[in-house]
Amino acid sequence: MSDAELLAGYVDAWWSSVQDFVRLLDELGPDDWSRPTDLPGWDVKAIAAHTAHLESLLAGGPHEEADIGDPPHVTSPMGQFTEIGVVTRRDTEPAAIVEEIRQRTAERHAALTAAPPTDGAAPAPGVFGAIGWNMRTLLRNRPLDVWMHEQDIRRAVGRPGGLDTPGAQHTADYLVETFGYVLGKRVSPPAGTTAVLVVEGSDPVAVEVGEDGRGRPLPAVPDEPAVRLDMDRETFILLAGGRRTPGADAVRISGDADLGQRIVDHLATTP
Repeated sequence: MSDAELLAGYVDAWWSSVQDFVRLLDELGPDDWSRPTDLPGWDVKAIAAHTAHLESLLAGGPHEEADIGDPPHVTSPMGQFTEIGVVTRRDTEPAAIVEEIRQRTAERHAALTAAPPTDGAAPAPGVFGAIGWNMRTLLRNRPLDVWMHEQDIRRAVGRPGGLDTPGAQHTADYLVETFGYVLGKRVSPPAGTTAVLVVEGSDPVAVEVGEDGRGRPLPAVPDEPAVRLDMDRETFILLAGGRRTPGADAVRISGDADLGQRIVDHLATTP
């Protein structure tokens, strides 16, 4: 697949995720906007405001500044940045936030359609390029961010769904790729340890820890790995996204139960 085709796929997944996200926001009632989410310090409105902020910047909107204070849930420079959109839209009505998302994403989609990106290694625009992202990283991350936040809102307002969409597939497949890093660098079992991750709807991933401590992919799923983890897509997203602990029977561990539990405890790779 060429770079242009790969990037076009990311754009399509983002645009599909945006449509799903906006449709969900349009369905919310007045009381839904203040419901707390799995993200510390953020209610439903905060997630929508954060999304509006990022999509506005990407569509060429002005750089925003705000005194965010010292909220306890902000623990990193990235957290300080993402809090800006929440603060600057604190007094904005939800309907206006939804309209901003709708308009800004439509502008950006039109621009990406008129001049499709072809070079994934090119620097990302604005603040995203300033933190070292290229276009491949930016375009790959946007559907993940939008879809994960759709799910955050769905859980908060009790509207399950959206687990079989293009955004869901993109996000699950993307996060499954982090399994080698989780095993090798975060769990750090002995060299030669093999592990298999099977997430419903995604291809199984088999990795082995090398002498350098890295989890490297295996060409085939071994018959008897040291440990195998099976779970559905929602369970995996909750764990990999660091959202909440699923039910006790949500993950099926075969083989080394202690190693399997350590992997589960370290699956979170995205805030």
